[in-house]
Amino acid sequence: MSESAVLHLELPGLKKVKSGKVREIFDLGEHFLFVASDRISAFDCVMPNGIPRKGEVLTQISHFWFDRFAQLVPNHRVPDAVLPAPLAARAAELGRRSMVVKKAQPLAIECIVRGYLSGSGWKEYQKHGTVCGIRLPAGLTESAELPEPIFTPSTKAESGHDENISFEQAVGIVGIQTATAVRDLSLKIYTAAREYARQRGIIIADTKFEFGEMAGGLVLIDEVLTPDSSRFWPADQYAPGRGQPSYDKQFVRDYLETLDWDKTPPAPALPPEIIAKTQAKYLEAYERLTGAKL
Repeated sequence: MSESAVLHLELPGLKKVKSGKVREIFDLGEHFLFVASDRISAFDCVMPNGIPRKGEVLTQISHFWFDRFAQLVPNHRVPDAVLPAPLAARAAELGRRSMVVKKAQPLAIECIVRGYLSGSGWKEYQKHGTVCGIRLPAGLTESAELPEPIFTPSTKAESGHDENISFEQAVGIVGIQTATAVRDLSLKIYTAAREYARQRGIIIADTKFEFGEMAGGLVLIDEVLTPDSSRFWPADQYAPGRGQPSYDKQFVRDYLETLDWDKTPPAPALPPEIIAKTQAKYLEAYERLTGAKL
């Protein structure tokens, strides 16, 4: 598949429902087809060139976690699904970056779990001693492990940044029963994933889950515990008191910070060495977690 096709995907004969920063969603009638492109965004801007195979990594890591946690929480994936007949000729191109899923009604909140003090949480803690309004012990340093993971939901923004909200605000949006259920599930999944990943040399500092509603109740949807939805840190390089190296867009962000660019579209093209370093990190994350090569 050409670079342009992986970045800007159209599938003749299938209606595109949504085109996100990375994922394309097509309507299959009873189900949806999710296809992860190789697009990469930073500072809420999509770069004009992508990271080859990134979409494969995101999809296959999600498959891995859906399999691992199938007994813990139901999900929207259609097991052993094959691409629809019109796409059979493109199975080699699309197969590893695609997922057929059941249609669910997404909740209007995102479920974020933080186990370490980083990003916007660290900035808030420095000012107020809190993360998303949750009081934390004094004296914590950047990247410090929290006494216990915390649930910090957010709103969903169609563009720009999501907004952190309190648990009480989440209750106001989805109701007490649903908010409690997704909080408990999010903490349970994160804890199990963090323990597993640590054994594979990766610290999952924080992550974002999405849930939807189907006739049978709540299901886990979208991507799960990927380098795009989580902070993955190499465990052997972990040292609190500073920012950490990570398995995600770090090289892209670091490069962009060196440019005279105001972080508004159009974004600058990424040079080959930044693309290569970023691709290597995504592939390494997959290989460490799964123990297999992609």
